Formats: sequence, structure tokens, C-alpha cells
Amino acid sequence: MLAHLIANAAAVFDKLVVVIGPEMADVAELAAPHTVVVQHERLGTAHAALQAEAYFGEGDVAVLYADNPLISEQTLSRLLAERRSPGVGLALLAMRPQDPGRYGRVLTEGSNVTRIVEWADATPAERAIDLCNAGVLCADAPTFRHWLHNVKNDNTKGEYYLTDVVDLAVADGVNVRAVEAAEDELRGINSRAELAQAEAALQQHLRAQAMANGVTLVAPETVFFCADTVLEADVLVEPHVVFGPSVTVRSGAEIKAFSHLEGCTVQTDAIIGPYARLRPGTQVGAKARIGNFVEVKNTTLGDGAKANHLTYLGDATVGAGTNVGAGSITCNYDGVFKHRTTIGEHVFVGSNTIMVAPVNIGGNALVAAGSVITKDVPAEALAFGRPRQTNMPERGKLLKESLKARKDNG
Repeated sequence: MLAHLIANAAAVFDKLVVVIGPEMADVAELAAPHTVVVQHERLGTAHAALQAEAYFGEGDVAVLYADNPLISEQTLSRLLAERRSPGVGLALLAMRPQDPGRYGRVLTEGSNVTRIVEWADATPAERAIDLCNAGVLCADAPTFRHWLHNVKNDNTKGEYYLTDVVDLAVADGVNVRAVEAAEDELRGINSRAELAQAEAALQQHLRAQAMANGVTLVAPETVFFCADTVLEADVLVEPHVVFGPSVTVRSGAEIKAFSHLEGCTVQTDAIIGPYARLRPGTQVGAKARIGNFVEVKNTTLGDGAKANHLTYLGDATVGAGTNVGAGSITCNYDGVFKHRTTIGEHVFVGSNTIMVAPVNIGGNALVAAGSVITKDVPAEALAFGRPRQTNMPERGKLLKESLKARKDNG
């Protein structure tokens, strides 16, 4: 959630300061390279904002919440623009949710906000108001400092609430304005159920954005994206495809149903799936083909290379125009170290071939089906890595009869 908010806020504001609690090194690492300060005593939201006071500077300051991760760059820009409008001293974000529930209500007179009242303190008439507080405030730094230092903790929890800044601004005769945005952007996340709702809203946005950019989604509601997924125009995505982090798919590629991609790049006019898995470090060349039940990890496939059925390619380089037959695998792990398999261009690897890395197969070579390849194969060679077949007349029938008799006798 923090990463989403940082990405959008960094596009609008010159400096970001992330306030965290104690012993949150993992969050601090995620926030890097932005400034991180620690709120050692959790005394409320206004107190948290004050921990970053030394970094306010003299410009405008906005206070955001990491449990509101989907606030867009456009909405933050509107917030900042409203604050800088003539005569506006404080701007805040507000929404009109379908179910206002227990959100704090934003009270207004004309275009100005007069008060934020918490649901527990609101009268029936105030609870009927559908304009709700999203918690985000923006003001110029000197004035914001003044208000934060004057927030009191005379409430049941003994905490310093950021929302009290609105009352202080109104008391000072400052014009306070609300900038409205969609509920999907401003919804807070305080439970697993609310996290799922936010994820659904994000996925709907990402799907719409992909289609607006020229991507064909056959069944949009079944496709799942990451925020950093890059699909160029004229990519076709069939139903039930999942894009994990760091995926780029170039124009004209086709991702067939039930495929899972992460940490990979798929070049122009390649075809992936159905039921394919591309793992991190995979590079698929133009017009290459990864077929059904094929898993590829940390592997580069050259242009036009094919692995069409039931294959695992890990830590490998596969040359252009090479065909890897069904049931073939690269044995890349010896229990301690990973090793690499290199297959040249225009190689034919027969079905059910096991390539024990480290091993190299030269260009234009042919590997017989059922081979176990433990040594390098020279270019243009024909490699057999299997024992000679022996046929024993009638022994099959006798063995079956013997096994059946053993089964019948218990």
C-alpha cells in the first residue's frame, strides 16, 4: 500500500517524508530513498505529522495516510491546486461513499468547510450528510506548523488528532475547501475485507487503462495486473491470466488463457500459453512460442524459438529458431548451485530429453528423443543419450500373468 501511495505522491510533491513506528525496518527499506522518521510514541495523527516538521520547508505540505493507497496523481494535483487558489488556506480531500457509515462528516457553508464532525459526535441531521472526510490535508508549511503545535489532546483517547487542524483554521478565519474524489480512490483500508475491496477497485482501473491503451482483454474481469505491468497496444490477453510484478509484453503478442507471468519480457508477436508459467528473468523473443504446461525461469528464448508442451527451462539460453520437444527439462540445480544450459540456434531437441547442466548444445544439432545429455553436443551433431532398446519375445505376456497371479493370491 505504501509503495502505491509513494509512486503517485512522488509525481506531485518535491519531497516525501514517511513517518513510521518503531522497529519497522522493513517499511523503512521500502520507503527508501525517501526520508524516514520514527514516531516513537503513538500519540495520534497530528503528533505523527509533527515528527516530520523539520522537513516541511517553506512551501506547501500535505499529510497523507498509507492506508489510503489509491489516491491518484490527478487527485493530489487537484488538492495542491485548490490550496494555491486565491484566498484558500487549507484544502482537504472528501468523498461521497455509497455507504457513508461511520466516516466523519464534512460540514460546509457555501464553498467553505466549517467543521469536520466524527460520526460518534454527530447529530442525526449531521449523520445524514453524505460528504465524508478522507483525512488528507494540505496547507502552507508555516501555518501548518502553527496549527499542529496548537492541537490539543483533550479527548477520551488523549491523542492529538489531525482533523482538529480544520477547527483551528476556521477559528483563524481561514478559508477551508474540500476537493472531492471518487470513493475508490479515497477508501481506507483497515481490514482484510477492505483490502480486497481496494484491490478490486485497483484491478478495475488497471483493466480499463489497458483497454484504453489498445490492449484486447477477452474477459477483462478475469485478468489480474500489477501496477507496473506494461502491455503495448495490440496485445491480446485471453481469460484467467495473472501478471505478477515487472512484466512487459510487446505489441502483437498473445497471452493465452490460464497463464501466469512475472519478472519477464515478451517480445513482439510471441505466443504464451495456455497454462504457461513465465518466472523472473525470462526473456521471450519475437515470434517465439511457449505452449501449454511449460515453465520458464531465468531463461532467454531467441526469436522464433519454441517450447510447446510440458517442458521446464531453467537457467538456460535457447537460440533463435530452436524447437524443444515435449517433456524436456534442463536440470539446472545440483542441490547447492544453479548451472546453465546453452542451446544454439536452429537446434531440434527431441521429446523427453533431459539436459544436465552445465551443458552446451551447438547450433543446428539434433538431440534424439528420450536422451539424457550430460556432455556438450557439437554444432550440427546428432546426439543419442539413451541405452539401446532390447526386445524379449513373449516376456511381456509372462510378466503380466505373473503379476496378476501375485495380486490374486494377495
